[in-house]
Amino acid sequence: MKRRLFLLAILCFAVNLSYGQTSFMAGDKVAVFYPAHFDSSGTLPSLIFDKTLKPQKPVPSNWSIRPEFQMKDGNPIVSIAYPEGADLYGTGEVTGSLRRNGTKVTLWNTDNYNYEKANGRRLYQSHPWVMGVRADGSSFGIIADNTWKQEFDLSNPITITSEGPAFRVIVIERETPQKLLKSLSNLTGTMKLPPRWTLGYQQSRFTYTPDSTVKRIAQTFRKEKLPADVIWMDIDYMQGYRIFTFDSTAFPHPLKLNDYLHSLNFKSVWMIDPGVKKEKGYHIYDQGTAGNQWVLNSSGDPFVGKVWPGECVFPDFTSPATRDWWAGLYQNFMANGMDGIWNDMNEPSVFDGPDGTMPIDNIHRGGGGLPQGTHLRYHNVYGMLMVRATRKGIMEANPGKRPFVLSRSNFLGGQQYAATWTGDNDSNWDDLEMSIPMILNLGLSGQPFSGADIGGFSGNATPQLLGNWMSVGAFYPFSRNHSSKNTTHQEPWAMGNRIEEISRTALDRRYRLLPYLYTIFWEASKTGLPIMRPVFFADVDDSSLRSEDQAFMLGSDLLIVPRWARNPALPDGKWREIHIMSKRQETDSYQPDMLIRDGAIVPVGNLIQSTEQFNTDSLTLAVSLDKNGAAKGKLYDDSGNGFAYKDGKYALWQFKAIKKSGRVSVTAKKIDGRLSENQKTLKVILYTDDGIVESPWRKGNSVLVTLKSHK
Repeated sequence: MKRRLFLLAILCFAVNLSYGQTSFMAGDKVAVFYPAHFDSSGTLPSLIFDKTLKPQKPVPSNWSIRPEFQMKDGNPIVSIAYPEGADLYGTGEVTGSLRRNGTKVTLWNTDNYNYEKANGRRLYQSHPWVMGVRADGSSFGIIADNTWKQEFDLSNPITITSEGPAFRVIVIERETPQKLLKSLSNLTGTMKLPPRWTLGYQQSRFTYTPDSTVKRIAQTFRKEKLPADVIWMDIDYMQGYRIFTFDSTAFPHPLKLNDYLHSLNFKSVWMIDPGVKKEKGYHIYDQGTAGNQWVLNSSGDPFVGKVWPGECVFPDFTSPATRDWWAGLYQNFMANGMDGIWNDMNEPSVFDGPDGTMPIDNIHRGGGGLPQGTHLRYHNVYGMLMVRATRKGIMEANPGKRPFVLSRSNFLGGQQYAATWTGDNDSNWDDLEMSIPMILNLGLSGQPFSGADIGGFSGNATPQLLGNWMSVGAFYPFSRNHSSKNTTHQEPWAMGNRIEEISRTALDRRYRLLPYLYTIFWEASKTGLPIMRPVFFADVDDSSLRSEDQAFMLGSDLLIVPRWARNPALPDGKWREIHIMSKRQETDSYQPDMLIRDGAIVPVGNLIQSTEQFNTDSLTLAVSLDKNGAAKGKLYDDSGNGFAYKDGKYALWQFKAIKKSGRVSVTAKKIDGRLSENQKTLKVILYTDDGIVESPWRKGNSVLVTLKSHK
């Protein structure tokens, strides 16, 4: 009886009559607003949230960010006023500057070569999310819980116009943008901790064929001592572009190829598109047809559209049976030694379709809680539903390994299933510079694992462009060089000895930072905080930092400033220049400056050629004391693959430094985890205003190191 009365009370106070709509608090500072006469069948169940939003109490009367709902010409419109002076970010994968005020974004996943359509304001992914940061640093987030095609106009008020039914809006309030992103990820799910090899440098091209070319690329990396971990296989490995097949001449023995790559400490990632060639006798088509797995046209027949193989049909990923069938296809495929999967063209891209995709009146049959609906409803989540099924399939095929999926198309919350990249960019300076705010805004939209095609996908990169892009791209969370057919080759050695040496330095820097980088990947998997962060995260009260999108932070302790940055706005404080290679190498005209925050300790590894050689037995600690003579940092370590870390087989180390009476004491202590560790050989480098002081660290887990005071 008490439970019934409580639920009745919840329903009663959820109706906010003064605003003519239903609203409630679904958690700490998480408000949910419904339009009048809301019909849940039009937009629910939500594909954004990892948990159900349940009423807990009324929205406080002083709640400031309140949506206003209306209908105009049959379309639902939401207007949301916000305080003047607040800066807006997010909206996912977008071109343009970091700060989004005054911009418009259309959420309709689109195959957008060179970002030419809609001036790049309509790309491969949709994130119906806006982050607002007020002048005092307090932050609010807005989610339009709606998969239909919609437009965000980031004026004041923010206006969201949908081509579907009326939808609910969720507003989150937090004290800082960092806390806001943690709250977002708590609701939508965090990126899963990836295998460590995915943090290495990755080489790709459309396309490396035949398999002897793939072997030659791998051999050259090792011969030239250019660190790398992954080589990618684009669609030319297939027999006539039929997915889950291999060209009998160019790639006759994929297992042998993968065994060879593994012998050189390389991993491989292979592309699988959603378009299935319409051809009787082709086993994937025959299976899917027998199982009634395809998206239907408005007449109820399987929709047929042209992609790379010619006429294709497309799996209906709204159906649980289809997702299970799709997942099962990876069992035999992964048995050929593949390490990861690349899902491309999954907006979905249809060459002869309206606006380059399926007709909006195509039918998705749904199931498992998802209602039947048109393509206008499910278009934006087609890619996310696909990668959910793909991830499930490769986990079932390799249950002892962490899966890796890269997806071109995705939706808010899809960071749980796949990493991403910014699609078909161009080999020019504008796209190099724009890659930074694009990756930053993806991170501010809950997707921390992303990157841009280093060197540019289309067009011919110049040596100067490639050298600069390799140097900056070494700090992308996802660091992959990828180029199209009939363009200049972009391998690090392809443009002469000078660019090869520049690239080697850039890659050596990334690989030496792997202990720190893996630690912030782990942090992202726990909290949802971005890996690559805007500089205003260093000081959310400093309004001069809010638009900076040339320099960026890597985690909370490193600041990366590209050489080409023009008058970058940098945070106050003692940001000291750090060198983890020789100063001559790091101060060429290409490598970004790397600065360490005062009060930070950053763990740095040894020079290696692959993450297979990674270990934390020998480390250098880069120490930068704050004004109080103190510093701290941490190191996360585990096996790098598999799931033993979930059972405590990891080690979380804490480093502390303190200066007293002219002496600096540095201690290390394992504070969590049950991973058995070897003794560590550690070296301390103290960065000061006047230079550096070095000291060897004897073996042991918790020792005192005395460094000579530097005046």
